[in-house]
Amino acid sequence: MSKKPIIGGIILAVIVGIIFVGAQINPDNPENINIVFHVTLADPALYDEKGLYNDFFILEKGIYEFRFVPNGDSPTTLSIELWTIKAGNEKWRHFSEDFELQGTLVEDELSSWYVWDYLGEKRIIFDESYTMEIVISPNRNLVGPVSIDLIKLR
Repeated sequence: MSKKPIIGGIILAVIVGIIFVGAQINPDNPENINIVFHVTLADPALYDEKGLYNDFFILEKGIYEFRFVPNGDSPTTLSIELWTIKAGNEKWRHFSEDFELQGTLVEDELSSWYVWDYLGEKRIIFDESYTMEIVISPNRNLVGPVSIDLIKLR
C-alpha cells in the first residue's frame, strides 16, 4: 500500500484547518463583527413627525464604532445622538455627531465612480453598560437611503 495518499490527505487536512482557524482569528472577517445596532433608513415612514428616527438598545462596557453604507442620494448631513437612560427615566446625552457625506472619485482605465462615506468621529468608549436611545436625523432628507451599524470592537 502506498503512503502518498495518506500523506496527501494529512497535508490537505492541515491546510483546511489553518484556513478555518485563520478565518476565525481574522478581525476583517465579517463573521467576527459584533453588530449591536443596525438600521437601514430608506423609507420616510421610518421617521416620526419631527423627521427623526428613534430606537432603544443595550450597550455593554467597551469600544464601539459607527459604520455606514451610504450612496450619492444619502443625507448630506446625518446627525446621530446617543442618550443614556438612567434610573427613573433620567436621560443624558452621551454622544452627538453631525456626519458629513463625502464622495471620493475613483477612476480606472475604463470608467469612473464615486465611493461614499461619512466623515466625523465614529468611535465611542463606554465605561459601563447602559440602556441607550439613539436619535438619528437626516436633516430633512427623508428619502435618501443609508444603512447604519454600531459595532462593538472590544
